[in-house]
Amino acid sequence: MTMRWWEAECSGAEEPVLLSMLEHYAYCPRQFALIHIEQAYDDNVFTLKGSEGHERVDEPESGESGGVHFERALPLFSRILGLTGKADLVEFPQGLPYPVEYKHGSRSGKHPSEIQLCAQALCLEEMFRAEIPRGAIYSIKSHKRREVKFTPELRRETLELIIIVRVNLSGEELPPPVNDKRCPNCSLIDICLPEMQDNLTHNLNLAEE
Repeated sequence: MTMRWWEAECSGAEEPVLLSMLEHYAYCPRQFALIHIEQAYDDNVFTLKGSEGHERVDEPESGESGGVHFERALPLFSRILGLTGKADLVEFPQGLPYPVEYKHGSRSGKHPSEIQLCAQALCLEEMFRAEIPRGAIYSIKSHKRREVKFTPELRRETLELIIIVRVNLSGEELPPPVNDKRCPNCSLIDICLPEMQDNLTHNLNLAEE
């Protein structure tokens, strides 16, 4: 089977930043480090539901719906930014790429998902040599889309985060635990141990006083 042009380009990427890393870091730097540096991962009910909801878009497919061409599980890359990954769904209304990211509920956070989607758009802009003004986040739970505009502010924040993630990939120390409202639903809570780490830090501070 002949590779499509974007698959050939992605295969040549050298130590790229994965698009998923951006969302993980934006949501929680410690979660990012545990998954992508320590190679630690575990499932819980939220990740299992998310995986189940992604089954349809994890398989590459080309087609047309309502007169609009689409690509599922489309490989993405940016040579300029050193990014790689894939888009759950890219539609081509009037020939212009329109990325759609599938999410189960809002557990991952609204803004981290927007950053990941914006990074997909940056890749698509380089791949298709076109300006992409917006995309959408699709809720698997509610079956609704929320359109996201790729504003100059969101683009700047996304570019800054790419640099931060690349620097942190070479780091050797784990970021400290946050122990806040994000933790109870995190699949890595038993690995991260935010409460124990928090108590240890508190006791060390007391001992130093």
